[in-house]
Amino acid sequence: MAKMRPRPEQFGVCPFATAQWVLQGKWTIVVLHHLSEGTLRFSELQQRMPQLTHSTLSSQLKQLEAEGMVKREVFAEVPTRVEYSLTPLGASFRPVLDAIGAWGEHYIDYLEESEAGPDAPSGKEER
Repeated sequence: MAKMRPRPEQFGVCPFATAQWVLQGKWTIVVLHHLSEGTLRFSELQQRMPQLTHSTLSSQLKQLEAEGMVKREVFAEVPTRVEYSLTPLGASFRPVLDAIGAWGEHYIDYLEESEAGPDAPSGKEER
């Protein structure tokens, strides 16, 4: 189990401080997104996020496991097989992931429009 970080004073009192604490890892949302699509092995997660080091991904998964968001299952095989999946608590985060994805798409559109400048055609017809 991952070493528990000292929790802030508002943890367990303020829902926003509590959620921020659980989700504070740089890659937390991306890891949860990939696991929301189904159970994955460590190597499969690494392939989906090649910019992460082995150590960073391992640390992130341990922290999510400690917070009750991710389940780690070890199979007694040679070589050992380890799979990661969302717990019921982690799965309850799916609607939030969907909302973050939708907002991210909206923000990408905003960025593309901002880069084009105010006089550039937007590619969207007015109705």
